[in-house]
Amino acid sequence: MDKINGNLIFIGMMGTGKTTLGKHIAQILNRPFYDSDHEICLASGVSIPTIFAMEGEQGFRDRESNMLKKLCALENIVLSTGGGAPLREENRQCLREHGTVVYLHSCPEILLERTRYDTTRPLLQAGNPLAKLQELYGIRDRIYRETAHLVIESEHYQKTVNRLLNVLQAG
Repeated sequence: MDKINGNLIFIGMMGTGKTTLGKHIAQILNRPFYDSDHEICLASGVSIPTIFAMEGEQGFRDRESNMLKKLCALENIVLSTGGGAPLREENRQCLREHGTVVYLHSCPEILLERTRYDTTRPLLQAGNPLAKLQELYGIRDRIYRETAHLVIESEHYQKTVNRLLNVLQAG
């Protein structure tokens, strides 16, 4: 599994399995794993919903950009980003320059099933979470595809793991 040079970076909508898959793949590759959202919480000492409440989305996105720069400067890591990380051009450029970017893709209906009871996702605390997911997907899918080196469907966990490992081995 030494065919991936540099970092392996997962992007995609909330609920696609970036963190779960990232941890698993990091174990297989024997690399350190980082979740940018988790690292933001550790650095700030508060939760993401608290950051959103105190600083708004813009404040959170500023923190996110700073954290991505720090994490991308590391070598041979597996990184899971927050769903909105690729929205900023500077983040897209940073991610692409520092590793292989994998877009984990799922449709909004599947994402709703995975996230429907999760109260820690500020963007889903809306009256109609499916409509919000569809809106976010409509904005983000193209950006994710343009940022990614690889697109992997993430409907079923084990199939996703197997597809990714096959692609990495062929790399």
